[in-house]
Amino acid sequence: MNRNVKAVKVGNCTLDGKKIYIQSMINVPAEDIEGSVRQAVELEKAGCEIIRAAIPNMDAVKLIPAIKDKISIPLVADIHFDYRLAVASAEAGIDKIRINPGNIGDMDKVKAVVKACSSRNIPIRIGVNGGSLEKDLLEKYGRPTPEALVESAMRHVRILEECDFGDIVISLKSSDVPTMIGAYRLLAEQCCYPLHLGVTEAGTQRMGIIKSAVGIGSLLCDGIGETIRVSLTDDPVNEIYAAKDILKAVGKGKGVKIVSCPTCGRTKIDLIYLAKKVEDAVRDIDKDITVAVMGCVVNGIGESGNADIGIAGGDGCAVLFAKGERIRKVSEDEALEALLAEIEKL
Repeated sequence: MNRNVKAVKVGNCTLDGKKIYIQSMINVPAEDIEGSVRQAVELEKAGCEIIRAAIPNMDAVKLIPAIKDKISIPLVADIHFDYRLAVASAEAGIDKIRINPGNIGDMDKVKAVVKACSSRNIPIRIGVNGGSLEKDLLEKYGRPTPEALVESAMRHVRILEECDFGDIVISLKSSDVPTMIGAYRLLAEQCCYPLHLGVTEAGTQRMGIIKSAVGIGSLLCDGIGETIRVSLTDDPVNEIYAAKDILKAVGKGKGVKIVSCPTCGRTKIDLIYLAKKVEDAVRDIDKDITVAVMGCVVNGIGESGNADIGIAGGDGCAVLFAKGERIRKVSEDEALEALLAEIEKL
C-alpha cells in the first residue's frame, strides 16, 4: 500500500512515512522522578526515538521538564480521564499528547486539550483501545471489532478536525493480533494521518515479541505504520531491541542482521552458544551488514554466500568467510573473537 501520509512533527521527529520511529514507555512509578529520568536516558541509549511517560496526576507533570533536560528525543504525555493533565503537560513543554478520547470527557474538555496543543504546535495521538471503546459502539458491533475500533478513531478525528486541528497521529490497539491487523488495514484506507502501531497487552517477553512481530511486522510489510511500540511485560529496554529486530526482519531497519542455521546432525561445533554470543556482541553495532553463523562448511558458505561476513563450523574448528569466499580457518575456541575482529574491520 502506498499511503500519502500527512507529515506530523513530534519534537525533532517527522512522521511522514519515510522513517519508522521506535517508541517505548517509562514503567517507573510516576512519583519517582529520579528513576524515571534514569530510565529515559537508558531508553535513549538503547535506541528509543520517542519516549512516553504516564502523567496520572498533577505532581507527575514535574516529570516533563526533568526528563526533557536529560534526553534529546521527544517526550509524550500519556493522559487518561483528566483533561487538565493534558493541558498542564502542554504548558510544561511536552512534545506530544496521547489521549483516549473515549475516557477524556465531554466535547468541551477535548476542545480545551486541542486549544492547549494547537497554540504550541503539539500533536495529539488519538489512542483507541479495544478495552475502552464507547458503549454505543460495543452495542453496535457486539465486541471490539476492527470496524468498531476504526469508527471510534474516525469519530474522534472528526472532533479534532472540527476544531481546525490536523496534527493527528492515530493508534488502534488490541491484544488480539488479527483484530489489530484488520483495524489498521481498514483505517489506512480511510485516512492519511500517521499511524502508531502496536499490540497492546502483548504479554511477557516470549509471547509479547511473537505477537508484536506478527502484528507490527505484517502491517509494515503492507506499507502501513510510521512509528511502533513493542509492548512487553518486561524491562522497556527490551522493547527497543525487539522493535529494532522487527524492523530489520522486514527490511526497514539498519544494524547487524544475523543469519544462522538451526543445526543438524552434521554440526560439530557448539553453534547455539556461538550464535547467541554473536547476537549479544553485535546488538549495539549500527553497521548495516549481514553476519552468518552456520553449522557446517558443507552447506554453510553456500547457503549464506551473500553475507558480508560469516563463520561456518567444522570438527572442532570453523572457517571464516566473506561474500562466499573463505578467509581462514580458526579453532572453535577462537571462533567468536575472530568473527568479531572481522566485523570490526567492516
